Amino acid sequence: MKRALVTGGSGAIGAAICRRLAAHGLHVLIHAHRHPERASLLADEIRSVGGSAETLSFDVRDAERCRVTLEQVLAHGAVQILVNNAGCHDDAPMAGMRPEQWHAVIDTSLHGFFNVTQPLLLPMMATRWGRIISLSSVAAQLGNRGQTNYAAAKAALHGASKSLALELASRGIMVNVVAPGIIESGMTDSVFDADTIKRLVPMKRAGTPDDVAALVAFLVSDEAAYLTAQVIGLNGGMA
Repeated sequence: MKRALVTGGSGAIGAAICRRLAAHGLHVLIHAHRHPERASLLADEIRSVGGSAETLSFDVRDAERCRVTLEQVLAHGAVQILVNNAGCHDDAPMAGMRPEQWHAVIDTSLHGFFNVTQPLLLPMMATRWGRIISLSSVAAQLGNRGQTNYAAAKAALHGASKSLALELASRGIMVNVVAPGIIESGMTDSVFDADTIKRLVPMKRAGTPDDVAALVAFLVSDEAAYLTAQVIGLNGGMA
């Protein structure tokens, strides 16, 4: 059974991805940092319907903690599927943005990508099969007021993923990015009302976590064996 690690697996999008991958017969490693209790409940839910799941808790910004935890995971074999979903917002116009706001977002999305991905690469390469998917945002493609830190962190994932895809293509490892637009969640519900969504999104609705999970499930499947180095917008036509 292939193993899939989903960082930020306790949030709305991460949880939908975990459920979908488990339903496709993968053993899911559900990562959480601030809410490990949510990850535990999700693992129980997945197991209750016949799926396979366990939880991991660490801060993706902490390189040493990542290394130690992932070494323990790798002692049981390679992780062949990685979904880098962990991220955070700390929005402010750049003229008034505090340095700690900038660094917190960059450290989580960009440095977290390196801290989690790099230790998994050699074992994954040895199997000559793998999938690495990173979650970005339409903000990285179009920009967004008040999110220079977030857009910078996510846009950096585009270049890193394209370069990594070239390094790994001959080893059967596909590397891609999914860049969602407005997705239904507790966070976006308080920011985008129905009229705003209709104005911004040509499809006149927000996407759902399941929309994201369905695309990720395809990208990690055998059917996506010739698809790599791509940034795929999932935004209802915004870009």
